[in-house]
Amino acid sequence: MGPLFGVPISVKVNIDVKGSATTEGVRGLARGVADADSPHIRLLRNAGAIPIGRTNMPDFGLRYHTDNALYGATINPWNPALTPGGSSGGDAVAVATGMVPLGIGNDFGGSIRYPAQCCGVCGLRPSRGRIASSTSATSQGSISHSLSAMAVQGPLARRVDDLRTALRVMSGFDPRDPTWVPAPLAATTVKPLRIALITDPAGLGVDDSVQAGVTRAAAILETHGAVIEAIDSSSLRESAYLWLEMVATDLQQLFLAGINELASDGARTFVSELIRLNGEESLERYVRALARINGIAQSWGESFQVYDAVLGPVSSRNPFPVGFDVAGGDSARSVLESQVLTVTANLLGLPSVAVPVAVTGGIPQAVQIIGPSFHEARILDLAELVEGEVGSITPIDPKANG
Repeated sequence: MGPLFGVPISVKVNIDVKGSATTEGVRGLARGVADADSPHIRLLRNAGAIPIGRTNMPDFGLRYHTDNALYGATINPWNPALTPGGSSGGDAVAVATGMVPLGIGNDFGGSIRYPAQCCGVCGLRPSRGRIASSTSATSQGSISHSLSAMAVQGPLARRVDDLRTALRVMSGFDPRDPTWVPAPLAATTVKPLRIALITDPAGLGVDDSVQAGVTRAAAILETHGAVIEAIDSSSLRESAYLWLEMVATDLQQLFLAGINELASDGARTFVSELIRLNGEESLERYVRALARINGIAQSWGESFQVYDAVLGPVSSRNPFPVGFDVAGGDSARSVLESQVLTVTANLLGLPSVAVPVAVTGGIPQAVQIIGPSFHEARILDLAELVEGEVGSITPIDPKANG
């Protein structure tokens, strides 16, 4: 029997499941039934997993809140007045409420880790190239640079060890993805570990409960022998806006017409605000941004010669009220700037795991641990130490009132 024999899983609706529609959350794709599984779904099936349902997402994954005109809104089971996160919000809720023990989503700008924070579950964004990816929409090479460089497939679960099992299964070769890397999964943990601590990413402000969660996780790791050192994170704001430049330019050049035609009002509004925040684009600006990203990647590589991992918040703010992200330019900027550490991992292709650390005021708190490329084993080991003290805070019976 395979390691996931008989395990029911949920699968986000932008991933191919043979015989099921890959809708991306939009009405215009409601009949787009896949004739083959995406690579990692094939591997999960081979390991014995059973896809039992498709999970909701915002149109094309282009919001930090899960809602669309095809399926409607996904509800945060802790507080229905707050977002469940996005874009893998459906999987996070399915896992948090006990529908499935394992959800399969993807992460372009925090789309696994932010819903994990909002719903109180664990979520892993693997390294760029770790998990082969292909869907019917992109199988002929029609994929943007930002998607190719920054979006990855990954699991959500209630326990860290389940993420580890899913990662092992999902990491196999598939010829449909030319960017797949045959990197080993062996642990490379060296003790004592040195952890770079970020409590207020880029100094843009952090909610007290979020900061308290990061401080608690640092204290837990310290009791296990880790050396914790606070570092300057001021450069993260530049990284976040470089992520925005890549995403907004690709959206404007490649997808805007299709999005305007197919997406619901919420997705169109949020995309428009991202493009407006990015400002006037040019080829020269885009090329300079690519060069700058390379320089930032080199800097992080050098930092990982000193530190074994980075510990910080997922979002520096608690889950926002439903509708906040599309309330105007200031709201869109606030949402982006709350995710500066999270989108930096996407920009650089780094692995990152979100793990619950507390429940404060009825809302789950989480931290993320970022490591060097292809060192998922290390960050999962650290996340497991935090989980060992905190425990699992789900499944949860959905709350009827905020």
